[in-house]
Amino acid sequence: MLLLLLSIIVLHVAVLVLLFVSTIVSQWIVGNGHATDLWQNCSTSSSGNVHHCFSSSPNEWLQSVQATMILSVIFSILSLFLFFCQLFTLTKGGRFYITGVFQILAGLCVMSAAAIYTVRHPEWHLNSDYSYGFAYILAWVAFPLALLSGVVYVILRKRE
Repeated sequence: MLLLLLSIIVLHVAVLVLLFVSTIVSQWIVGNGHATDLWQNCSTSSSGNVHHCFSSSPNEWLQSVQATMILSVIFSILSLFLFFCQLFTLTKGGRFYITGVFQILAGLCVMSAAAIYTVRHPEWHLNSDYSYGFAYILAWVAFPLALLSGVVYVILRKRE
């Protein structure tokens, strides 16, 4: 049982790290000496040094991506906190429904953000010199892991 709890916590922390990195790092779209993320657009030299960074555009779709990524991080942190609270207060045989629901919400939020970014980002559709960066891919990797973690929480029963 201890090994199961440890593996669930490791999975949850891994999802949380993926969500933090994909939200913060400036690598959602890369190409032609530019790196773009949810917050700023940066131009880089051939050696990788950052020259100029400008704020991202105030488009509504980009603000919705920012909001859903922040919500996914908040839901995942809240889920981890609720898991520890329920671990000590839940009666024997009880299920971790609330923890699972918040983790599934985190997964759905990150999926929504990545899907909106995929459909709406203009540089990807107009220019083939750009490609998706590792932070964008990490967001998509966090989606199934968060859903898996949420389902495990819902299925999990508390034992002695």
